[in-house]
Amino acid sequence: MEQQEQKANAIQSASAQQTSGKKFWNFVNDSAEVIETILVSVFVVILLFAYVIRPVTVEGRSMESTLQSGDRLLMTDLLYTPDRGDIVIVDNTYAYTFDENGNIQQGDGIEAEKRLIKRIIAKGGDTLDIDFETGEVTLNGEILNESYINNLTTVEEYGFEFPITIPEGYYFVMGDNRQNSTDSRSRCVGLVPEDAILGKAIFCLMPNFGGIYDNYEDPTGE
Repeated sequence: MEQQEQKANAIQSASAQQTSGKKFWNFVNDSAEVIETILVSVFVVILLFAYVIRPVTVEGRSMESTLQSGDRLLMTDLLYTPDRGDIVIVDNTYAYTFDENGNIQQGDGIEAEKRLIKRIIAKGGDTLDIDFETGEVTLNGEILNESYINNLTTVEEYGFEFPITIPEGYYFVMGDNRQNSTDSRSRCVGLVPEDAILGKAIFCLMPNFGGIYDNYEDPTGE
């Protein structure tokens, strides 16, 4: 009888050890899966911010009141084709204007490798006119209803004689704060070639978390 009890106790002990061992290895496997998931997630986030979405910081007042100096934005250039209304980051190493024969000429930008944040107003093939007395901006014969601007376009910077037709592959950009923005109106910025557009600003992270196109309605009605 005593031998049977000892045998039963031994079986129970072995069974308990086996169960404990299974729990341990299950815990190890579960932990490994969690760690793997975390590492993959971190890797994806790193790739996302390195190649798809990048942070940029607004400097200056040229995009008020849509954007404020110090705003932290997210920018993307993945499969991106610039279009009217987009807020874009521009490499202003060079500026492009017209020579006396109406041909595109390259000049120096504001400063080497200067980055600008502006809004695309016109693209290749568009005819743009600006009345600096009334502040009206006309695109392809239609006066734009610019709900996003901070003030009227009454400051002329003598980069162009209007009206102008934008060459294919180029863009005309302006800040929303029209009376405090150095943009395509100036010979220091001029027309922006597509390869100088580094990406589109899509979202504000801080200090005001949220969208940046809330005040935008397509002024062309397209």
